[in-house]
Amino acid sequence: MFQSACPIFPSSDFERTKVFYSKLGFEVGSEYPDHGYLILYQDKIELHFFRFAEHVAETSDHGVFLRVEDANVLSKSYEVLNLPKDGIPRFIAAEDKEWGVCELNIIDPDGNLLRFGHILEASS
Repeated sequence: MFQSACPIFPSSDFERTKVFYSKLGFEVGSEYPDHGYLILYQDKIELHFFRFAEHVAETSDHGVFLRVEDANVLSKSYEVLNLPKDGIPRFIAAEDKEWGVCELNIIDPDGNLLRFGHILEASS
């Protein structure tokens, strides 16, 4: 029945959002300036953004988990972007979590959290 989910994030600046996400491999799918709406995509993933000029990145509580084939490979491809390791935006390299997921984190310029991960194989 369900086909996909598309998170909707605030963006205080669509141009900055497009530039940031293009570095992560996302492309503009649709933009509706008169309605304050932007859609970015990569593969089967859509990220939606609504214009919120007054948004304060440090107070953002928006996030999404994106399942990927291999978080380690993706993490290595994002490491070359030299994103900061703290502050906003920031990049946290992939690591195995105790809950059985290998996960990397990116926080965009508006404080939106993207967690990318894959399920770890159970050890025997």
